[in-house]
Amino acid sequence: MPQESSQLHRVVLVVDENSNPFEMSCAIEIFGLRRPELGRELYDLRLCADGTATRMRDGFFTLTDVAGLEAAEDADTLIVPNRPDTGTPRSPRVLDAVRRAHARGARLVGFCSGAFTMAEAGLLDGRRAACHWMWAESFRARFPRVRLEPDVLFVDDGDILTASGSASALDLGLYLVRRDHGAEIANAVSRRLVFAAHRDGGQRQFVERPVPDVPDESLAPLLAWAQERLGEPLTVAELAARAAVSPATLHRRFRAQLGTTPLAWLTAERVALACRLIERGEQRLDVVAARSGLGTAANLRARVRRETGLSPSAYRRRFGPAVGEAVTA
Repeated sequence: MPQESSQLHRVVLVVDENSNPFEMSCAIEIFGLRRPELGRELYDLRLCADGTATRMRDGFFTLTDVAGLEAAEDADTLIVPNRPDTGTPRSPRVLDAVRRAHARGARLVGFCSGAFTMAEAGLLDGRRAACHWMWAESFRARFPRVRLEPDVLFVDDGDILTASGSASALDLGLYLVRRDHGAEIANAVSRRLVFAAHRDGGQRQFVERPVPDVPDESLAPLLAWAQERLGEPLTVAELAARAAVSPATLHRRFRAQLGTTPLAWLTAERVALACRLIERGEQRLDVVAARSGLGTAANLRARVRRETGLSPSAYRRRFGPAVGEAVTA
């Protein structure tokens, strides 16, 4: 049964003058849409603004009929404004709302230029953050006390999370779903989005793409084939043979199409499968390790902790089935 709205994790998105519509849409898509296929709701999303009418980026449209900034007072997660005019000071009322949310323990999220909002509010000094590579130099000049990581997709610094660019808003949003509800739910949401379920936050923002000698073919058939065989001792050489290319060519295609390496992709898929098995109630770590292709329980523990920040036992307590709960495979 879906949870009542009052019991849901409340996400509040603050929209400011000249905010980007794309990141607003990402938040609505991930945190605001109903998910009847899951049998329950995940979040309660609210939009708010400092005024009755908010002009969006370049005057594309004006947002009206949303709550005032008082809605931010009830946020469990507050998504701060992002705007392309990074040199223009944010509204003092908006900055105060962000500071109050942080002071009472709300989780803060910034998409793209959202790091500027939190830095301007004085909340990032001494902390790690990400922003779009285009603004990295100006960000460092204005906020030298922030530990900017300029070439990653997103940064999780505990109660403050920042994404580097527009598309990485989806990466960070899905990462939060995974952290809040587990890999199974995050994968279901990503399938609805037709988007990669998991790109590591430390991945580079962009990849220098060499001009290929011949047009690259889609990796989709190879990925589907490998996902059906994660429990087998697959190697990069075997993936290359399946694709009928050399390992070097396979690496180029993975970098160009997925922004990662074949081995990193394979490991991430195996960890995601391991998490799904734990969520479905498998208690034996050696069985999870074998079925997911991670080999040993020790390797499983290391990989799950690296990807999720939790040990397998902690992950089970958080995302596994409750005692007596039926789980379908």
